[in-house]
Amino acid sequence: MNQRLIYVMGPSGAGKDSVLGWLREHLPPDLPVHWAQRTITRPALAGGEAHEEIDTASFISLRDQGQFAMAWQANGLHYGVRHAELLALQKGQWVLVNGSRGHLLQAQQSHPGLQVVHITADPATLMQRLTARQRETPEQILQRVERAKAFAVPHEAIQIFNNGALEQAGQDLLLGLKNLENWPVR
Repeated sequence: MNQRLIYVMGPSGAGKDSVLGWLREHLPPDLPVHWAQRTITRPALAGGEAHEEIDTASFISLRDQGQFAMAWQANGLHYGVRHAELLALQKGQWVLVNGSRGHLLQAQQSHPGLQVVHITADPATLMQRLTARQRETPEQILQRVERAKAFAVPHEAIQIFNNGALEQAGQDLLLGLKNLENWPVR
């Protein structure tokens, strides 16, 4: 089979959602890639990705019932990917999951062979972006930047630096995916 699970992660402020949005707009529409929808305990109106909104009690109940192929907690929210979102793998498709650095080890254990993509930016860019969005205190921002600097990127990861133009980071990601074995389009 030609399927592959792509696990995308990166620190807050790296512009991961923007790079993924660019990629989505520039992939051929008939490409056999499924974008896994996440279930998140965040209002859908909060912006960002189109996710399934759920309250914390319902999320925990679903998690405890084994309804998620992947589930983690980060920044005070619960995130999950339902089993149905990975079914495209059985059809030979590629599945792209917007994941978490903190959940990487568990994801690798439960899904051997997944391909890691790490989208990041230099510390000064992260600091600038996190400050501009005005969601965290200066201390929280500094903690996030320090965690990003300390993170050990797996050697097999596709590493994307989103320090400048979004177009460049998007092109770098597209090229990284095209260079993988079994990429559906050459």
